[in-house]
Amino acid sequence: MQSFRTEFENPVVEKDIIELANKIELFHNGKIDEEKFRSLRLARGVYGQRQEGVQMIRIKLPYGKVKSNQLRRISDVSDEYSRGRLHITTRQDIQIHYVDLNRTPELWAELERDDVTLREACGNTVRNVTASETAGIDINEPFDVSPYADALFKFFLRNPICQEMGRKFKVSFSSSDEDTGLSYMHDLGFIAKIKDGIRGFKVMIGGGLGSQPRHADVLYEFLETDKIIPVMEGVLRIFDRHGERKSRAKARMKFLIKDIGLDAFKELVEAEQNAIELKSVAIDADAYEASTPVEITEIPEVEIKDKQAFETWKSTNLIAQKQEGYVAIGIKVLLGDFYTDKARLLADLVENYAAGEIRLSLRQNIIIPFVKEELVPFFYNALEKLGFVEAGYNKAIDITACPGTDTCNLGIASSTGISVELERMLKAEYPQYLKNEDLVIKISGCMNACGQHNMANIGFQGMTVRTPDKLVAPALQVLLGGGNLGDGNGAFADKVVKVPSKRGPEALRRILNDFEANTNGKPFTEYYKEKGEKYFYDFLNDLQDVSNLEQSDFIDWGEEEKYVKEIGIGECAGVVIDLIATLFLESEEKIENAKESFDNKVYSSAIYHAYSSLVNSAKALLLAENKKTNTHAGIISQFDELFVESGRLEIGASFSELIYQINKFAPTADFASKYIENANQFLVKVRAFREAQTQLEKKAV
Repeated sequence: MQSFRTEFENPVVEKDIIELANKIELFHNGKIDEEKFRSLRLARGVYGQRQEGVQMIRIKLPYGKVKSNQLRRISDVSDEYSRGRLHITTRQDIQIHYVDLNRTPELWAELERDDVTLREACGNTVRNVTASETAGIDINEPFDVSPYADALFKFFLRNPICQEMGRKFKVSFSSSDEDTGLSYMHDLGFIAKIKDGIRGFKVMIGGGLGSQPRHADVLYEFLETDKIIPVMEGVLRIFDRHGERKSRAKARMKFLIKDIGLDAFKELVEAEQNAIELKSVAIDADAYEASTPVEITEIPEVEIKDKQAFETWKSTNLIAQKQEGYVAIGIKVLLGDFYTDKARLLADLVENYAAGEIRLSLRQNIIIPFVKEELVPFFYNALEKLGFVEAGYNKAIDITACPGTDTCNLGIASSTGISVELERMLKAEYPQYLKNEDLVIKISGCMNACGQHNMANIGFQGMTVRTPDKLVAPALQVLLGGGNLGDGNGAFADKVVKVPSKRGPEALRRILNDFEANTNGKPFTEYYKEKGEKYFYDFLNDLQDVSNLEQSDFIDWGEEEKYVKEIGIGECAGVVIDLIATLFLESEEKIENAKESFDNKVYSSAIYHAYSSLVNSAKALLLAENKKTNTHAGIISQFDELFVESGRLEIGASFSELIYQINKFAPTADFASKYIENANQFLVKVRAFREAQTQLEKKAV
């Protein structure tokens, strides 16, 4: 732990890593409640794996941009602490697996040497800010969204308003009206626009996937760039205060918007601007450090051995760039998995012959931007040696799949195994789909939709099916008709049938055969809408019959043994300790954080730390009375009713009046000082009340 102090230049990062190490030790010694420890480590990218005793580490890579030195650093870390495999996610992160919890602080310290973080990659925080992977090179973009995604990521990283929300919060940026950032399925989505010569964004809010997908609403048709951070801060503050906390299934932004209505939510966000320190945050796009291509003075001569394969690859894997003389290369990465030996060679290649960066895509692939057109044959040869020239980048045969039962706690059926089989079938039986970019197939191992199955043209979701004699077999829910329609519009797929997993290829075969016969050139979304759900149900229905399953149907794709339904645990068991004491301890820490922010003259952060302490302290006393707590607003009103209005606890005013000063006063030094003192006094009073109650209970016994 001492090495973190001596080897780190950034004191904020140093404090973070030391805190994680300390909390791991306290957890092992039974001094931190399991749920609290889980929350802390998740907010630091440490996620319990399906396999007991090891962790998945999620590395946060804003808008999918990875520099060569960062890719080498990630590779070194994966070799040292994991198994040398890198997994690209559908949110442009990289995950590594099978990591010892006790080694996570030093792993994080190693990553930070090249400005790579784990902070808020998981947990109830603002997750990785994603963006169109072609941002900055897109021929259709009105401007590069990268500087704005970068500024937003940096502003909210470690920001106290979004550290312990009821649920995760996802943000995306789309370069153009094609909406390749998929704004309509995000908590907050931004689509680049120019109005009267001014840069801005169409803003979408309240979208999401999961078991109940919801299409995002339009919050603003046009919002100038200097307003995106203040608006997002207002959105997060309202979500933190009013969002569900008891039921995780209902704790997303989409449910809050649905419950209170878009207009009422918008009014709350706009009223909240009174309490926000920065009403305008200008983002200097010109100051953003964009990668630039290296100077190439001599084009290496290469010989292409298989010219037909080369031409096919060029027709499917090259992406036009708006910069004259350059193209981007798309690398199709099966299941998003590649290894560190290839990663290092790729880092060298782009550093020496491109712009020293790669981009990770939302479909789990890699893009190399800024390749000189004359260098395409050279790149093909170099990538061929790495096994990175499979044709069909972002085409129909390029299937997206989450890890499923391979490593995920929540996986129900194999998504990777069926993905490999379906890609094999497509290549063998439907070679015309090698160049089809209109058809999108996605697979998830459970209803959480990490594979984004319910926004695909053809989606599969891992499930189980029970036979008449009570045997359980892996199954797939077949979903049809989803798709991205552009400019913030999308369609979610309908659940059509559920079939045993081994019949997945036959289901896809029937769908594609009918599509081929009846499409008449229409895209899949139009074809599905025209035919209707019942049409597909009728010709797929017989595949649902589970009365005639064979022995092989009980073995999942990619497995050798009979299927057993098992949603993994993978989390440490922990010990029973006093949760109330833990909450009071956290309230103390939040007040200390508030004082530190105040000393640094960051008054808005100081105030929010104090607000969090007030809520936390009230929650502790409510739990001591065996009262269930939910939203922050609910905790506040419940505390007033149970303690203040009843006269059991005197605090000089109602708790609502005390705490809701946060949205009535601007974040000045005077108000911050007073509010921190209020939080401290409140903690002293509720702690004393709790101790008195405990003594009475002991005497009664």
